Amino acid sequence: MEKTYRGWQEWATPSRQTEYKDETPLLAEDGTLLVRGWARKNVFQYDRNRVKHVLRRKEWDFYQISDGHYMLQLSFANISLGGYASAVLVDLKAGKTLVSDMAPFIGGKDKYALPARGDIPNYVNYRIGKAVFEAWTGAERRYLHYDHGDIHAEISMDIQPGLENITTVLPFEGHPDRYFMTTKQNCMPCDGFIRSGTKRWDFTEPDSFCILDWGRVCTPYSLVWYWGNGSGWVEDDAGAKHLFGFEITWGIGDESDATETCVFFDGKAHKIGAVDVETFPKPDKYMQPWRFISEDNRFNLTMQPFYDHHSDLNVAVMRMHSHQVHGLWSGTVTLDDGQVLHIRDFYAFCEYVENRW
Repeated sequence: MEKTYRGWQEWATPSRQTEYKDETPLLAEDGTLLVRGWARKNVFQYDRNRVKHVLRRKEWDFYQISDGHYMLQLSFANISLGGYASAVLVDLKAGKTLVSDMAPFIGGKDKYALPARGDIPNYVNYRIGKAVFEAWTGAERRYLHYDHGDIHAEISMDIQPGLENITTVLPFEGHPDRYFMTTKQNCMPCDGFIRSGTKRWDFTEPDSFCILDWGRVCTPYSLVWYWGNGSGWVEDDAGAKHLFGFEITWGIGDESDATETCVFFDGKAHKIGAVDVETFPKPDKYMQPWRFISEDNRFNLTMQPFYDHHSDLNVAVMRMHSHQVHGLWSGTVTLDDGQVLHIRDFYAFCEYVENRW
């Protein structure tokens, strides 16, 4: 299941980018997928009770906070057979995991149901044994709380008025009731900390950002994907600073009607075409430069890696093999109006994952 570089010149025709603007149900009553495409906010009405293959249903809220030195991951996942709340802290510069904590549970079919949307006001407060995972989303702020033993984390995020995201629904060919729906919410400056025993690590604005990876999926057993993402500040030709970010994901499902590729500038989404990486990184090229280019040549960036956050979870018939590579990105990005942004040493990451779950 290896993914090889195509190069934007070699795409026979540009990919279709079907945009949804109006509220629409995701699934029919029999579990058949009704939509396929993308939106600037989540307009897809999700009813978890309509998912036909309940044991293939997976739901997660994954938050990744970083200032380019430290990275904190706070997440809650329900994969029907069970799930977990977790907190992970990594020193990216030293290449070392400082905190790794998980509170698992068995059986998630009818409990710990996460909100049906991730980009509107909602509230979650779950307790798993002695662990607490709390997530509150308001109109202008997000708040996260994690508490388990001697580990305590508090994160508060800004939500810019009118902040757009990219929400995609991707089908799987030959499986009318399987789909991959995610919301990626970028460009959220944040403050907060994680404490483990007597040690504490702080995240402060304006240099810390959070990305929300919100997923509600019903997938086949095996998946392979790339996921690249970053948020930060860039300067225009006049020297003014702007909020900038990008989301590039590919390799999951049927991308005929949309790709999960988007640039964010001052809170607005600028849709770009399909993206690929020039050199397939597996098995030994993860720490070499990654050149990314889109079929429309509007996204042309190279990442110089400085850390490979590698993990390999292998339990019975389940495996998650991941290389999340962090680095500094440089190159050009073209917005919808033709404005060209010159990106230099912009911190972001891209991962290559092979999953069986």
